[in-house]
Amino acid sequence: MVENDQDLIQRLSEESPRFRKLYEEHLLFEKKLLEYEEMTYLSSEEDLERKKIQKLKLAGKDEMESILRSFRQ
Repeated sequence: MVENDQDLIQRLSEESPRFRKLYEEHLLFEKKLLEYEEMTYLSSEEDLERKKIQKLKLAGKDEMESILRSFRQ
């Protein structure tokens, strides 16, 4: 996300429950992915979970970008 969007992100986080939920999930997914990156070896279950989290994070980011785009216009 563009740095100029920080004010808009802050405002949407305060005003939009959906955006706030997406943003909080995004941060949680990022933290979990960092935990997986620090692991030397991933079991097949952990690798599947990592891939699932990556997909969820990307889908949430796409939705947040869509919301931001609609507010920029």
